[in-house]
Amino acid sequence: MTLRLVIFFVMLAYVANAQTPARPPVRIGVVGLVHTHVHGVFHKAYREKGQTDIQIVGIAEPDRQLAERYAKQYGFPMSLVYPTIDAMLDATKPEAVTDFGKIIDHLKTVRLAAPRGIHVMVEKPLAVSLDHARQMAALAQKHKIQLLTNYETTWYGSNHRAYAMTIGEKAIGDVRKLVIHDGHQGPQEIGCTPEFLTWLTDPVENGAGALFDFGCYGANLATWLMQGQRPTSVMAVTGQIKPHIYPKVDDEATIIVTYPKAQAVIQASWNWPYARKDMEVYGQTGSIMALDAKRMRVRLNEREPERMLEATSADAPAPDPFAYLARVVRGDEKEIDNLTSLPNNLVVMEILEAARTSAKTGKIVVLH
Repeated sequence: MTLRLVIFFVMLAYVANAQTPARPPVRIGVVGLVHTHVHGVFHKAYREKGQTDIQIVGIAEPDRQLAERYAKQYGFPMSLVYPTIDAMLDATKPEAVTDFGKIIDHLKTVRLAAPRGIHVMVEKPLAVSLDHARQMAALAQKHKIQLLTNYETTWYGSNHRAYAMTIGEKAIGDVRKLVIHDGHQGPQEIGCTPEFLTWLTDPVENGAGALFDFGCYGANLATWLMQGQRPTSVMAVTGQIKPHIYPKVDDEATIIVTYPKAQAVIQASWNWPYARKDMEVYGQTGSIMALDAKRMRVRLNEREPERMLEATSADAPAPDPFAYLARVVRGDEKEIDNLTSLPNNLVVMEILEAARTSAKTGKIVVLH
């Protein structure tokens, strides 16, 4: 090939690439500002340099002073803020919404977004009850939208590395026991905002206290590692160690989830001495422990010594939930990651509802 032809083909490739427009960011609506996890989407949209995944086109929040506080912190115009979800959806027509309101209001968000063909991502857990969850699922299926649930632990590389070793590589044989710890010193103790505390510590608006707030993480991970299997029974014990701070809800919860050949112990608490989100997986021959987002402790069998591993964010399905949501909306994800998926989170709600019933009655709840 002559030099002239080489130059011609190089220039042709350059022109072709130059004429391929970059995809615009996905248009996102934010529903509610009373859940302080909302800092995540604002940080993504306004603080992450060069990000092209999402663009916030509207915010639904009736509390004007609360909206002004976030506007001042992140520098967005108050013209983005609407007093109702309907008004925001009609005026801005987002492709997806992220819900940072009370858990009890997740159903309302789906009722309004689904008929408009707008995808929804809610903060964990999916709902305050199994009835609400099933109504939300029916709406999502009827209107062919994606309904995702966001957990911080979904984006931990360590959890995905543990799953790959356990399920993909069968490195420790079949799962026999899961022990999952989640929580912190307590929402008031760590300085949660008044608008967050108001509903988080209400049994109607949040579904429960620590039982739902942190028990959902364990139920989500257990359902994932058990590959979607529904448990045979659920037993739970809850307590109020600090009734003077949390008079209406539990601040301590232990859930035992039984499967035909395995057991999961979920320990959810607002009484840990420090924040934690860790998981222990025990198989027939060894164990794999995810200590935090990256660090892991592994012992594959009795003869081998324990060793430390480090996962990376590349082991997770995306660097953050909003990048992942953008890929889902664009159709880049042909199979939704199981941890965020609706089937997984319907099982999660079965576990949480059974746990709430068990704690109230003192009896094991058998799932049929």
